[in-house]
Amino acid sequence: MRHVLWIGGPPASGKTTVASRLARAHGLRLYSADTRTWSHRARALAAGDPAAQRWEALGPAGRWEGMTPLELVELSLHHTRGAMVVDDLRALPSSPLIVAEGSVLPAWALASGVAHRDRAVWLLPTPELQDRLLVARGTAGGPATLYRALHDVIAEDAAAQGAPTIAVDGDRDVDALTSAVEAHFAGALAEGPRAQDRAQRQALLREANLDVVAQVRAGVSRIGAGGDADDVRRAFPCECGWPSCTADVERRVGDVAASPALAPGHG
Repeated sequence: MRHVLWIGGPPASGKTTVASRLARAHGLRLYSADTRTWSHRARALAAGDPAAQRWEALGPAGRWEGMTPLELVELSLHHTRGAMVVDDLRALPSSPLIVAEGSVLPAWALASGVAHRDRAVWLLPTPELQDRLLVARGTAGGPATLYRALHDVIAEDAAAQGAPTIAVDGDRDVDALTSAVEAHFAGALAEGPRAQDRAQRQALLREANLDVVAQVRAGVSRIGAGGDADDVRRAFPCECGWPSCTADVERRVGDVAASPALAPGHG
């Protein structure tokens, strides 16, 4: 799949921000694996996956209590979802280029020939930086334990497959990190295809934001969190479609479902 640019890495590596910036700057379709979490779980349940069944049976409170880090990785379906990501990407249009990001992007896609080494990179934060970012985000308890375990699992998988990597230690700001990934993908970006005009860029951004809307709605429904999913506030990329725009807009999910997310003055 030469039309796919792969950005893997553990949580708190910067991959989501970098992928979003590349999609906006170059007119690419954005695929974020997190927005498919619940559809992947549904597929795993339908296939009789033991870890998916156990996760459902445990209920919201029991999913984090008394679990070892490796059990948390198993219950997250980290390895199972890799093949589902490949299926998702195969089902998307091949034009324009897709920039795919997520912790569950499988490094084995390189060895299998599904992904090309000049079109794939794994961002690997130092454990110290990951810890610092998780604390800043307020991620603690079971989720923090899972994310730290994923750091080691993903780094080991990337090394085993000889995946291209970029070390993330905090010395680069987001602009510099984006530039480093952009340089790695320079040949692919020049080859394209990419969105041809502002209307196409806006349509791609709209698609990506609606994926987030669907994910939040599904998540609130599935985990029994209560409340109205449409009242949840998230940061959404501005949908103005200008290549230089890097603005994010905090809005209610329901508002973004009804109309484009636009930064002030970005009509």
